[in-house]
Amino acid sequence: MPTIFVLNGPNLNMLGTREPEIYGSDTLDDIAGMLDKRARGLGLEIDFRQSSHEGHLVDWLHEAAATNAKAVLLNAGALTHTSVALYDAIKAITVPVIEVHLSNPHTRETFRHKSFVGMAAKGSIAGFGAHSYLLALDAAAKL
Repeated sequence: MPTIFVLNGPNLNMLGTREPEIYGSDTLDDIAGMLDKRARGLGLEIDFRQSSHEGHLVDWLHEAAATNAKAVLLNAGALTHTSVALYDAIKAITVPVIEVHLSNPHTRETFRHKSFVGMAAKGSIAGFGAHSYLLALDAAAKL
């Protein structure tokens, strides 16, 4: 079964309690459950991970390529706006990466308007809360 890696960056383990007015009340486990259910219906397998360490995300992007994953959904959190390492890792692999955000960074603080991840990704989906992940999964299934 084709695998979609779903990689989550810093502070996303705090979803459900962290600024619910911005990020919603769904936990990362809730999102993983929604994705797993949708993926099974699409004939896909989900490999869902979270780390607050940039190097883990880089290693996992490399692993996605090495294992011939179908795609990567990447919510890099704050690293989106700062990480040249993630940009380079995305550019170094042929697996399509879809940038995912719960909120819309362009309606938030100015420093969130620049996305190193988005500059390298196949596409970006943002602003739809937990549903952003489902939209990204649907897009990945069609790649």
